[in-house]
Amino acid sequence: MRPVRLISGFLTVGLWTLMSRVLGFARDILIAAFLGSGPVAEAFLVAFALPNMFRRFFAEGAFNMAFVPMFSKKLEGGEGAEDFARQAMSGLATVLVVFTVVAVIAMPWLVFAMASGFVGDERFDLAVLYGRIAFPYILFISLAALLSGVLNAAGRFVAAAAAPVLLNLAFIGALLVGAPSGWDFGLALAITVPLGGVAQMALVWWAAARAGYRLTPVRPRWTPEMKRLAVIAAPAALAGGVVQVNLLVGRQVASFFDGAIVWLSLADRLYQLPLGVVGIAVGVVLLPELSRRLRAGDTPGGQHAFSRATEFSLALTVPAAVALAVIPGPLVSVLYERGAFGAEDTVNTAFAVAVYGLGLPAFVLQKALQPLFFAREDTRSPFRYALVAMVVNAGIAIGLAPVVGYLAAAWGATVAGWAMAWLLWRGSRKMGDGALLDPRFRARLPRILAASALMGAVLYGAALAMAPWLAGPGRGLALALLVLIGMLVYFGGGALLGAFRLSDFRGAVRRGAG
Repeated sequence: MRPVRLISGFLTVGLWTLMSRVLGFARDILIAAFLGSGPVAEAFLVAFALPNMFRRFFAEGAFNMAFVPMFSKKLEGGEGAEDFARQAMSGLATVLVVFTVVAVIAMPWLVFAMASGFVGDERFDLAVLYGRIAFPYILFISLAALLSGVLNAAGRFVAAAAAPVLLNLAFIGALLVGAPSGWDFGLALAITVPLGGVAQMALVWWAAARAGYRLTPVRPRWTPEMKRLAVIAAPAALAGGVVQVNLLVGRQVASFFDGAIVWLSLADRLYQLPLGVVGIAVGVVLLPELSRRLRAGDTPGGQHAFSRATEFSLALTVPAAVALAVIPGPLVSVLYERGAFGAEDTVNTAFAVAVYGLGLPAFVLQKALQPLFFAREDTRSPFRYALVAMVVNAGIAIGLAPVVGYLAAAWGATVAGWAMAWLLWRGSRKMGDGALLDPRFRARLPRILAASALMGAVLYGAALAMAPWLAGPGRGLALALLVLIGMLVYFGGGALLGAFRLSDFRGAVRRGAG
């Protein structure tokens, strides 16, 4: 994969992810407007978080991080890739059906494990009800993730990146149709979750079939390949479990503060926008690319792909992190403050946005560094690093909760994110030249930081000057202007400082469009 094609792959995934995240904003804006930070909103968010938590084990996390390198190498060598994928899908589906039945029965214990602060009020029973309805989503989204892995390994990124759009469209439709119809919003949203999962799975199955991979269910067999897949996936599953423990700790802390689960969830949505658009795009494209390079023995090509992925991700996420830390108030106010979501909710959410923003580069660096390990079928090292990050997160979140309240959860996630990124970077030093960042990256990084700092100073001053407009009836237009000012300053300053060449982005966009 040539450099421009590599970046165009990032942009293809990133642009579709951007569309999904924008629709996710629309969904969250509607939920905040209709439900505010009340009990129904908190119960639904916990219920929806349960299948999403476990999908990190079975979908984008453990299973796919083991599956994609093995499948990519089979594609490169022509060694029965389709049969391998069919067996993997059937085995995964079998495990998930059993797991879903057990989870639905055990839902009260799962809700308690995630939000024990709900016990004794209406939020607990609502979360159990919504959780039982929503949980089958894990089956459909996990199979969709495996099919997406097949497509990504084959260099086909569009359908897999577009699939999440369907879920957000389903949510928005349920809210807009339900408002005049008098629906129970909590039930409507819970029912929409598995229906959205079916739609996503159907889209990527159709795309895979068109690409020549018609993955129909077969009887699962415990072959040597499936055993190897399980052996590689197990440590990654444990690492994914550690990450989920971090999220559990955060939600447990938040559940003891009324409204905090909503505040943290909306703040998470804001920092997940650049993380999803850039970080996830880089991870999705980079893992199969590195796997192919390793099989071909192309060390310089692997180094170049890793360096460009890291450079590209930081060039877009460092300024985003600065913006989240510098102007969280205007962002939250304009996006969410309406209906049942009031000024106090805005202030509390903005504090969380600023804290998460400080950790954004770390989360993106993880997405660039982890494929170095997974492409080499090393899932044990990231697990060990994740254990350390888990201890850091738990210590900060629980220890600071009596001092800074719900923000302790955000601080724990941010500090743990940097700890994990540093450990991954240190561990990758043992891999040789293929895991080293090249001179071009080392020359450009300080310039990216300088351009981001310049943008942050201008944004802060502009936000102060535009305060009356940002609080007035035309606040949406004012925020758009503020964001445009930031983009012009960053890309203009970055080009002048030599942080990047604008032609790199233009060429990649043209290649992706073509």
